[in-house]
Amino acid sequence: MGAASADLIHLVLGIFGVLIVASVIGYVLERRLSPDGSNAAIENLNARIKAWWVMVVLIGIAFIAGRAGVILLFAFCSFAALREFMTLINTKRADHWALAAAFFVALPVQYYLLWAEQYGIYSIFIPVYAFLFMPIIAVLRGDTERFLVRIAEVQWALMICVFCASHVPALLTLHIPGYEGRNVLLIAFLVIVVQLSDVLQYVWGKLFGKTKIAPRLSPSKTVEGFVGGVISASLIGAALWWVTPFTPLQAGLLAFVITIMGFFGGLVMSAIKRDRGVKDWGHLIEGHGGLIDRLDSVVFSAPIFFHLVRFWWSLS
Repeated sequence: MGAASADLIHLVLGIFGVLIVASVIGYVLERRLSPDGSNAAIENLNARIKAWWVMVVLIGIAFIAGRAGVILLFAFCSFAALREFMTLINTKRADHWALAAAFFVALPVQYYLLWAEQYGIYSIFIPVYAFLFMPIIAVLRGDTERFLVRIAEVQWALMICVFCASHVPALLTLHIPGYEGRNVLLIAFLVIVVQLSDVLQYVWGKLFGKTKIAPRLSPSKTVEGFVGGVISASLIGAALWWVTPFTPLQAGLLAFVITIMGFFGGLVMSAIKRDRGVKDWGHLIEGHGGLIDRLDSVVFSAPIFFHLVRFWWSLS
């Protein structure tokens, strides 16, 4: 058994152990404090735990399938997230060509370039080529009413749901000396740290939260929850240094950066939801709303994590 497989098995066993303990705790709390489902906090916690089980199983299957499985999983996530985003933006009949190009040209081409490890192209394909050609496709329909708003929303959707999200599987394309064949562990590190940061911010906020950070955007986010969650997740990231090519200090610093980005990503996406007058992006995942509700922090942190790792090792 290779080092990567052994580390991944240990990590997966640890995650399953944590989820089993969390499930037991959630069950006990529900039986004692919310037998009729009246305690919103406990019901929300149990819904989250169920969703985590589903996500862990899906990601685990993708990891077992290897590089192709991981890329296909995130391509599907990008498609589902893009669909959720498009349901909330201002589109007209004249935008159908641009929307079709987003779903059936930009998205598959981005993931094909990633599969082919063409970093020089996939790093600029959407920010440059799609950015320029989307308005050209839309303007050919001749409808100029709210044109700038409409095309900007489509471009934003592509950037968040496809470009940023694709940087998670893009970690598989990095060539790090002495870390060959273990890149899937970088994905595990990113997802675990960012997702745990969200959870820990929620827990710290429920326990000690008093000072709201942005009550109009996300009433549940507090300064105490933010500080406690970020510090806790950063320490967990440092403790997970053994699945990365970093030292404990480096892993902790990277964890700190991606948890900060994840937090602000959640705020930005909350602002968009408030602007559209909705609570969730969708209803795909029970307890978590839509796919974007679950991945907002990951997609904001993924490009930063990818480039920090890439340039860190290119300079070493």
